Amino acid sequence: MGKTIIVSNRLPVSLQHKNGKFEFKASAGGLATGLGSIYKEGENIWIGWPGNDVEAPEQKQEVTEKLMSLKMAPVFLTKEEVELYYEGFSNDTIWPAFHYFTQYINYEDTYWEAYHRVNRKFCDAILKKADLDDTIWIHDYQLLLLPMMLREKLPDATIAFFQHIPFPSYEIIRMLPWRRELLEGMVGSDLIGFHTYDDMRHFLSAVGRILGLSNESGFIQADNRLVNVDAFPMGIDYDKFAKAAVSKKTQNHVRKFKEMLGEQRLLLTIDRLDYSKGIPQRVKAFEELLEAHPEFHGKVSMIMIVVPSRAKVESYKQLKIEIDTLVGRINSKFSTLNWVPVHYFYRSFPFNELSAFYALSDIALVTPLRDGMNLVCKEFVASKTDKKGVLILSEMAGASKELVDAILVNPNNLEGVKNAIMEALTMDEEEQELRLSSMQQSLKKYDIFQWVKVFMDRLAHVKEKQKELISRTLDENLMEELAEAFRKAKKPIVFLDYDGTLVGFKNRPQDAFPDDELNSLIAALSKKCQLVIISGRDKETLGKWFENQDVDIIAEHGVWLKKRDHEEDWILYADVDDSWKEDIRQVMDYYVLRTPGAFIEEKHHSLVWHYRKVESGLGDLRMRELFSHLKYMARGHNLQVLEGNMVLEIKRPDINKGRAAMAMMRGEDHDFILALGDDWTDEDTFKAMPKNAYTIRVGYAYTQANYNIKNAKEVRVLLSKLI
Repeated sequence: MGKTIIVSNRLPVSLQHKNGKFEFKASAGGLATGLGSIYKEGENIWIGWPGNDVEAPEQKQEVTEKLMSLKMAPVFLTKEEVELYYEGFSNDTIWPAFHYFTQYINYEDTYWEAYHRVNRKFCDAILKKADLDDTIWIHDYQLLLLPMMLREKLPDATIAFFQHIPFPSYEIIRMLPWRRELLEGMVGSDLIGFHTYDDMRHFLSAVGRILGLSNESGFIQADNRLVNVDAFPMGIDYDKFAKAAVSKKTQNHVRKFKEMLGEQRLLLTIDRLDYSKGIPQRVKAFEELLEAHPEFHGKVSMIMIVVPSRAKVESYKQLKIEIDTLVGRINSKFSTLNWVPVHYFYRSFPFNELSAFYALSDIALVTPLRDGMNLVCKEFVASKTDKKGVLILSEMAGASKELVDAILVNPNNLEGVKNAIMEALTMDEEEQELRLSSMQQSLKKYDIFQWVKVFMDRLAHVKEKQKELISRTLDENLMEELAEAFRKAKKPIVFLDYDGTLVGFKNRPQDAFPDDELNSLIAALSKKCQLVIISGRDKETLGKWFENQDVDIIAEHGVWLKKRDHEEDWILYADVDDSWKEDIRQVMDYYVLRTPGAFIEEKHHSLVWHYRKVESGLGDLRMRELFSHLKYMARGHNLQVLEGNMVLEIKRPDINKGRAAMAMMRGEDHDFILALGDDWTDEDTFKAMPKNAYTIRVGYAYTQANYNIKNAKEVRVLLSKLI
């Protein structure tokens, strides 16, 4: 077993320069807690930026040595890199885009260049530490390009990625000029994790539409790898918060705060200063409550903690001014000599003081406009050991998918938030206990340590699935073995599918004609074996494309045969009743009218509905509808509905490539058989072949074939070895 390398923008410690010496302050974040169980074991290591500027070589050496003793390795960033990569592209481009604040997106090329450069810097730092059997777990939006950069250098490495912020819908991601590069970067991973199913769904949609990579049950076939995309809602260190809430240190703070505040019902809000947190909306909702219900004056207060963040950025400066103004307005409007509605703190607090705020508050108001997960609400629930308290939670936070017993609100609906506070203030203790008990049970079960375990177990599962496919991949050695068997054979036969096997797919089927390289390959190969082109294409097209080649042709999945040594033209191998076509064509026409870009191709024995030119997503949706419709109709006509690559074909089940291939070999004693194909119609060929045949499926789908090969380009490499 190799080591595990954790990679994040920031290390779990902050570098501080005091009295001419470097010191490290440990981070109290949830990620640092959860991954502490990993990076401190064995030879494992955490790589990231130490959080401060270090320029002198001797200082870098000193910091590196100190960090190594803590099982960490630094990536040193210059002030300019921090400004352009971190404050720039990460927080001025990706952050607003991924949180749906499109008005704040900064499309700055210099930001992008720095982002690319720093991701490369992280890649180089990892390569210095990584061995071939290591597991590399990358975290968050600052390092989206890193997985593919590593994959290019370490093709067989185990690489995982987890995104801690939301992933936006296709409509947002496509606004970014660098959308393709960002998605390709992420797809370098073996496992990609998000907090919620919604984020996972948005990512799969974007990858399908922008990169053209389809998925099945969360698995993407990227190049020659299966990539799994899944949801892993992150937990907290439940016991840490539950124990802290009843500790002497925390309880001393609770008593002190209660003496200062008197008999108040307390609303608690804790956020980092950010426009995604919905802080102004929350304050306005509280103001509306106080205006509508004077009976709460002197009895209800809000403790509002805003942790400073990006104070130099203009949008954050304006947000701070807006919050200050709103708080000032409420306090000046409603305050009395012995009561202040909002206790506003623009700073962070030590852990035990935060724990005291959680413990003594009656209500936690967690209402971000958009949040990947939000752990504050989970920390509040874990801290309520007396089972008294109410959580009001935004539907837009990832945590809302788990904490369904909270009062869920739309943070943009101020009336709704105001009513939720009213409901919380009047909720009886029995219901509070029921709701909190249910949420606590869930959080205990799926804590931060379980989150890490589930993620790593899933990564191991994905690698096992990949191994199953790799063991079947036609590598260099197998190609040589196959070529040697071909050269020794006295009577070889080779079956080649056309679209997706010999040529890549085109938007217009007629554009996928044989190029000069393919014509030369076919001509040379046909001199050394019986070469059969076996395709679903119509006989006219295949006849025209291969009229000067010495090949046999099976067209339309086995309806028509054309033998090179026979004088007669096409032979109708299967006499087909096509009286069913009119009914089916009417249905297909209806779906063409509803689906811009779709069209129907009519063959002698089948009808094909093409949707390659249809908008991604819509094509899949219509195809599924049509598939169900045709399946129902097929029963009455004894027909088979086949799903191909961006096509849906309906035909008689007794006509297939396998039957036609067997007919082509009947009475012959072939001592070498090779069959190549790329979709479900070729599975019939593979099934029909004798056990000693070489059967190869193009692509990495599961198959009856003996082997898989990457793509049409690799097929040509293989065929060139046979010549």
